[in-house]
Amino acid sequence: MSHTDFVIMDSWTKLVNCAAALEAEILVERLHAAGIDATVRGNDIVGIFGPGFQGATARGVDVLVPASALEAAKEFLADYRGNDDEE
Repeated sequence: MSHTDFVIMDSWTKLVNCAAALEAEILVERLHAAGIDATVRGNDIVGIFGPGFQGATARGVDVLVPASALEAAKEFLADYRGNDDEE
């Protein structure tokens, strides 16, 4: 890649806030399995329980997806949670 080449990075946007880190990590892995890139943000505030704590937190844990994948991720989330908005 020369100095004039560049890669456009997709901005990340919040899909959902999960109460627990474990829930967020499971959702991220399910999104990955569906071909949707995802990551977590906010599991760094674990208080006295330490970095391995996977229970509910006061602020929750955000699941982020690329902005270009937000609609697909929302559809996946609705199916994953069993919501049917097309009634």
